[in-house]
Amino acid sequence: MDGLQKLKLEAANETLGHEMQKEITPDNYENVLDEKKAEVAEELGLKDKIENVGWENMTTKEVGKIGGHVGGHIGGQMVKKLIAMAESQMAPVDKASIEDAKDHLEGKK
Repeated sequence: MDGLQKLKLEAANETLGHEMQKEITPDNYENVLDEKKAEVAEELGLKDKIENVGWENMTTKEVGKIGGHVGGHIGGQMVKKLIAMAESQMAPVDKASIEDAKDHLEGKK
């Protein structure tokens, strides 16, 4: 499993796993997402239509509403984690170095 997959699972567990009180693993990831999509579709009043016409005949707007509810939680957590990782890997910069760089860019040095 690569780093992105690990991050995705970690974010999914912190959001959907916590909310649904389930541990999300590589083996059940897709099933848990499908379960959550069905739950959101029911909340939005779209479950009957999906059952009658199938996912492939839903409008982009309808499936976008469902995906936004499901993916928004996971994606938001992933972005937060990626920012935290990047910030932790950045070297600290002292104020004098910043001032020197500004002066250089402004042609003062």
